Amino acid sequence: MADSDAAHTPGLLPDTGHQAAKPGTALLRLETTRTREGILDGAWWPRSRDVAAELPGLITALTEHLGPVARVGLDAAAWEEFPTRLTVDGRVVHLDSFPVGDDTVLVTRGDNDHFTLLVVPPDAEPEAARTAMARAVRAGNTTQAEQILIDTGTAGQGPGKG
Repeated sequence: MADSDAAHTPGLLPDTGHQAAKPGTALLRLETTRTREGILDGAWWPRSRDVAAELPGLITALTEHLGPVARVGLDAAAWEEFPTRLTVDGRVVHLDSFPVGDDTVLVTRGDNDHFTLLVVPPDAEPEAARTAMARAVRAGNTTQAEQILIDTGTAGQGPGKG
């Protein structure tokens, strides 16, 4: 298998590093190793708390690298509205609410393959957001999402937070 094929094989995280985002695309970083040994598989910085506006870009980007996304789990209390499903690129994606805080999103591909992403609050300062995202994707990261947000000064910026 060629290296270019491995970068897009579902199940493997891409080998590419940070890529510039086009306007309107999801601000997403994925861990660049294929081992998935860290606590987090990546980081996402949505621009707002509008699930219907933010998730399609994330799902499209993840589908390009990981294959079709079946479910997304978020804390509904951290978002303005919370539908039970969205149609993205002609596919239905189910949304699940987990009342565990707004610092992670759980993405399910297939029947039971989960990816955990740090969620940087939309109103985070750009430098702090970049730092949090870089820490989340560091190979072998053992720091929980909440602690990364605290350490980078981005915690407590979501709805109902300090």
